[in-house]
Amino acid sequence: MLACGTGAVLSHLSAAALWELRSADPVNIDVSVPRRGVRPRERIDVHRPRHLDAQDVTRRCGIPVTTVSRTLIDLAEVLSTRALERALDEAHFLMRLDRAQLNAALERNANRMGAKRLAKVLTRHEPGATRTRTKLEEDFYVLVIAAGLPQPEVNVPLGPFIVDFLWRASRLVVETDGGASHNRASQRRRDSRRDAWRAAADYQPLRFTWEQVHDHPSEVLAALNTKLASPDTA
Repeated sequence: MLACGTGAVLSHLSAAALWELRSADPVNIDVSVPRRGVRPRERIDVHRPRHLDAQDVTRRCGIPVTTVSRTLIDLAEVLSTRALERALDEAHFLMRLDRAQLNAALERNANRMGAKRLAKVLTRHEPGATRTRTKLEEDFYVLVIAAGLPQPEVNVPLGPFIVDFLWRASRLVVETDGGASHNRASQRRRDSRRDAWRAAADYQPLRFTWEQVHDHPSEVLAALNTKLASPDTA
């Protein structure tokens, strides 16, 4: 970043990676430089904000970087809505999301498109409410929302367990079984215990594999629709 001149800070996707809000871009590095005359260099994407407030800049691991709040505002200009929700969820999970600081940053950057979009997302998304831990969980969640089904609670405690997805009103629990871990005998025993507890507590357990979610999504949705619409679970 020194090559970009004094005042350059890591920002956007690169800042998000440094804060561990999402994985890093393996190709390019995002840098914000609050002045003109700096040209993009190979593998460096230069952003030139009209104003970069000192309160929006900090250091992490000795690297000048935009704060978590400013990073989220920048992300709102380049990410899809769901990707932005995931960054918010991760920031909450890592306890790096300070709502007072975020609100102040939104006020300082009120004229920016990212601030307006992030504020809109926050009116309907509670940070941390939909944090998925695996690609299979994320793909299942996206499938459910795209189909217009009720939004489930995600990775929440239920009795002595953490469940992947819960429709509390319908007393429906869904677990996504991905990869070889669920084929191990020890994991199968744990899964059986979890399912037995839920059945005893009058919750309906459903399990879906990677193959079902990705190769037979209509069957997954049909099963969910049946359970969510059943009078016995209403």
